[in-house]
Amino acid sequence: MIDVRGYAARTAKSRLAPFTFSRREVGRQDILIGIRYCGICHSDVHQARDEWGGSIFPMVPGHEIVGVVERVGASVKQFKVGQMVGVGCFVDSCRTCPQCKKGQEQYCEGHLSFTYNGKERDGITPTYGGYSTKLVVDQRYVLRIPKQLRPEEAAPLLCAGITAYSPLRHWGVGKTHRLAVVGLGGLGHMAVKIGKALGAHVTVLSHSGKKRHDAKRLGATDFFKTSDPKTFTTLAKRFDFILDTVSAPHDLDAQLELLKTDGTMILVGVPDKPAQLGAFPLILKRRRLVGSLIGGIQETQEMLDFCAKHKCGADVEVIPIQQLNEAYDRLVRGDVRYRFVIDMSSLT
Repeated sequence: MIDVRGYAARTAKSRLAPFTFSRREVGRQDILIGIRYCGICHSDVHQARDEWGGSIFPMVPGHEIVGVVERVGASVKQFKVGQMVGVGCFVDSCRTCPQCKKGQEQYCEGHLSFTYNGKERDGITPTYGGYSTKLVVDQRYVLRIPKQLRPEEAAPLLCAGITAYSPLRHWGVGKTHRLAVVGLGGLGHMAVKIGKALGAHVTVLSHSGKKRHDAKRLGATDFFKTSDPKTFTTLAKRFDFILDTVSAPHDLDAQLELLKTDGTMILVGVPDKPAQLGAFPLILKRRRLVGSLIGGIQETQEMLDFCAKHKCGADVEVIPIQQLNEAYDRLVRGDVRYRFVIDMSSLT
């Protein structure tokens, strides 16, 4: 076994603290990664505090992982020692179901092994994430980090980047389309960058006006406050697509009224309370309300290459791991521009 140091939540009420555990030995298909950076996703907070239920403790969060290959198994051909690589939200899947065979492992119908707060393929061994020094993972679930991306700016792409990219590509968002991005946080700021790179006319909808300048800097053409009732009159029936990144309860009916006929609203944020939804905003204009979850390995690599080409690295605040609990509190308050990333050298 390989000894690893990390930070873990031992209960839903405890602060994250140093934690020592073991990874499996490197198998024939495995890669040992020395973790350099790990992003902090809002879902890390939800799961470490058991706000969605079903959390497994002790929990080592972290699924936006970038590091360097330190060792490879005998059958590994795609990666070599010293290469910069990444690992996202899952580290294994059943590999045999229709979704896995289509390269959409995120929708695995068998057993999907999440990077943390999950179980390995044996259904017993808990998975521990990227708030740690090392990770052992099958090569089929490892991604190549393009040299054009700084590793700390690439880390959030493994969740925030692909969560924005996948639905925009799936529903064909591009030139001539009007796209509204609801919420300008970790997900939202990547949605603005990617939407702009795809050629869409991007509008940011945010509760307050504090991020107006940032929205324009990131590539948005327009900015409106959702706290202003006039916004929903001014923007009625304007958008082809809305990408909703907000993880707090809010009015979906009002947002649906901003869509044109046949418009699509895509949910990627996960509030901790069920949404209330009326039928009329959908049926009167044949609108669609859909959801999307990250992306498969092939699509995630495509996203990384796209972001490298268009210079779409994440806006990050790099912190030592000793500031992790403070970062969680600040993230809940929305006090980050726009993704915390842990420098794992602070742990070693």
